[in-house]
Amino acid sequence: MDSVRGAAADSPSALLRLLVDGRPRTRTDLVTETGLPRSTVRARLDSLLATGLVVDIGSSPSTGGRPASLFAFNPRASLVLAADVGATHATVAVADLDRRLLAVEQVGLDIAEGPEVILPVLVKTWRALLPDGDEAAVAGVGIGLPGPVEHSSGKPNNPPIMPGWNGFDVPAAIRAELDVPVLVDNEVNLMALGEHATAFRDDRNMIVVKVATGIGSGFISNGALHRGAVGAAGDLGHVHAPRGGDVLCRCGNTGCLEAVAGGPALVAALRARGVEARTTADVVGLVRAGNAEAGRLVRQAGRDIGDVLAACVSMFNPSVIVVGGLVAQAGEMLLAGVRESIYGRSLPLATANLRIVPSRAGVEAGVLGAAAMVTQHLLSPDVLDARIRPTGPVLAGVLTARRGHS
Repeated sequence: MDSVRGAAADSPSALLRLLVDGRPRTRTDLVTETGLPRSTVRARLDSLLATGLVVDIGSSPSTGGRPASLFAFNPRASLVLAADVGATHATVAVADLDRRLLAVEQVGLDIAEGPEVILPVLVKTWRALLPDGDEAAVAGVGIGLPGPVEHSSGKPNNPPIMPGWNGFDVPAAIRAELDVPVLVDNEVNLMALGEHATAFRDDRNMIVVKVATGIGSGFISNGALHRGAVGAAGDLGHVHAPRGGDVLCRCGNTGCLEAVAGGPALVAALRARGVEARTTADVVGLVRAGNAEAGRLVRQAGRDIGDVLAACVSMFNPSVIVVGGLVAQAGEMLLAGVRESIYGRSLPLATANLRIVPSRAGVEAGVLGAAAMVTQHLLSPDVLDARIRPTGPVLAGVLTARRGHS
């Protein structure tokens, strides 16, 4: 698991790195795989057993001598709360340490109502979803927001569609209700983490694009999320589009990709042609129903997005581009336009093995990514090893290991 890379060879997290693959091992297996003395392996195992992160699941089949105990990673040692917040709705979930979603709920909202309104809705929903309302089992919280986020502080950084959110201390507001680590990132970054962790683990360089009310992207580079210097990497929607002209964007600039290919732009274009549509969902419904005008506009939106992505392909050279978001639910019409532009404008060397595919994780990509972000933090060597004494339990306040959840 990437979350424990960099651990010292004899640290507890180094043993955990072996066990998180889901395969139980005996002490002898761990000694063989790590090359560590049996006494060191025993001490590290005792530390992990005390936290609940590792459990004894019984004995291995006997080969004639005394059966050996088998040890396995326990993803239910603690729970993670996740939320993927968009402009008009949020996906809210409870997950275990293996990113399995245990409960999920969709919540309608208006991001423009501000953090004082939206964040309490998330907390209320999490509490309703928690098994038996057990907040003591929660180890961390991950939130995706629809705008640039300074990941180190968790504060939104001049988000164009989020009035009242700029500089707001989101982690502090959540910690006032749930006293655990709180990590915040851009929602499309978390989509990228979610897609990579669940469906594209072998693709070390990939771009995930969300096409909905806005347009954004997340970059996985050499297997890790690339956020950029201040968390602004991947702001695809506000790159100038070749067909953008002087169309005014809500960010204040003109000619942005979002202004010509985002959901509201498609709604406005349909209404100007006498086709009744009020929301992005209406546009998707019209395409699915076979409306020719809606289909034509969505395919052109795909071409516009592909024009901008073609430059990204030439510079970044990904092996796969994953397209998700509400507009992508219109099906192959959007993807066809994206492919048309990218394959037509990028060099053959960059596109020879390039795949352009729909989202595999769907509407749950963001919360899967939020859970992955928190789990990577909680199980990282810097966090985990610093809180486990060599022979005893110390994870209080970071991993509230509960035997009742194992």
